[in-house]
Amino acid sequence: MTAKIVLAVDGSEHCARATHWCAEHATALGARVVVVHAVDMPNVMASSSAIPFVPPPLSPAQLADIHDVVARDWCKPLVDAGIEHQVVISEGRPSEVVMEAAEAAQADLIVCGRRGRGGFAELLLGSTSHELTHRAQVPLLIVP
Repeated sequence: MTAKIVLAVDGSEHCARATHWCAEHATALGARVVVVHAVDMPNVMASSSAIPFVPPPLSPAQLADIHDVVARDWCKPLVDAGIEHQVVISEGRPSEVVMEAAEAAQADLIVCGRRGRGGFAELLLGSTSHELTHRAQVPLLIVP
């Protein structure tokens, strides 16, 4: 039986370290890696009304461009280590996307970086890693 690791990525330094962790440990764990990137399109409130503007979904070409960056650049440590992996790009709130991917893959472990690309650098954990600590249904490894 092959173990499955869901790796949450966003291009940040912390996620790069999480990717390197998977590249170093997936073989020893006998694991296949599902690399997940969430495209979060937040609602924007127009200043003159209380009605939120919901941006349109990304086009297939835009999603393909994002997939290419994730697969080519962010997954390079996995490729270099010969780790079997697949890339999943989904629109939505990052923690929700990661948990849905973990459920779909029947993951044995979720791996993410301590902080992502968001602001508030003084916080100990990023919002996605923090939310996963409370809601993930499988073991979670947060890489500093």
